Amino acid sequence: MDVATVYFTGGSTVERSNSGAEQQWREPVMLAPERQSRILKELQRYEAVRVTDLAAALGVSEMTVRRDIEALDGKGMLRKIHGGATRLTRLSAVEPGFASNSDLRPEAKEAIAQEALALVKPGMTLALTGGTTTYRLATLLNRVEGLTVITNSLKAAEALYQLQPADGSKVIITGGERTPSEALVGPVASAAIRCLNADICFMGVHGIDARRGLTSPNLVEAQTNSAFTASAERLVVLADHSKFNVRSLASVAELSDVDTLITDDGVSAATAAIFRPLVRTLRLAVIPPSRASSDWSAL
Repeated sequence: MDVATVYFTGGSTVERSNSGAEQQWREPVMLAPERQSRILKELQRYEAVRVTDLAAALGVSEMTVRRDIEALDGKGMLRKIHGGATRLTRLSAVEPGFASNSDLRPEAKEAIAQEALALVKPGMTLALTGGTTTYRLATLLNRVEGLTVITNSLKAAEALYQLQPADGSKVIITGGERTPSEALVGPVASAAIRCLNADICFMGVHGIDARRGLTSPNLVEAQTNSAFTASAERLVVLADHSKFNVRSLASVAELSDVDTLITDDGVSAATAAIFRPLVRTLRLAVIPPSRASSDWSAL
């Protein structure tokens, strides 16, 4: 996605007289409706814009831009967030199946999983929620010795059993009701999770919203994932760039609860700048160029 640094034509006009002398005439200051129109045009091109970029491009103060953004937010034409604005959030109530999701952005998910693996140390107890990116991480965990992995993901559990090294690593499956994303949820799963403690919870999410935090289209899965959040010392969210500015039915956790958010370098600079202050650490997984180009074919 393009970086949301914006440039507008305008500013000053130079005229040359018959004698060859140049005179510079300053254009009139833009009125609020014109400024706001240009801000909305930029949000048609980019998913997010920053106050500092808009102020420099429009030749006005940051306070003026903030007032314009507040006015547009009040009219329901954009969403005001820390440091800038985004398009109106996409509301998604559709829960995709595991198979349909696994084919989307595979190179991004692989890069994120590799970045997450660097946080795993021998002997740790990990929690893995459902999702295709957490599944990718599960396929790599046989590289680390002595792990105990708690998961409600049937696909992750299957991968862990198939790849399990002979070093005493353990897999604990929560039990519960099966979802289209091949996760086990509900009161049985939540009760099991509350009895256990993990060093790190690696969580996959359906959407990340600046105001509503981590979200899921499945009410029961949201409750189960909240239990995972409470059971772990650290919460690490694995989410490719398409998950930003998506708000689903149910909230799982606030962004302030997230210790580390790992996404891919396909996220726009503006979006990264907006979400970076909202979590403790934001890490960008680099997709190798040869893979990044093929990733677009999956979109």
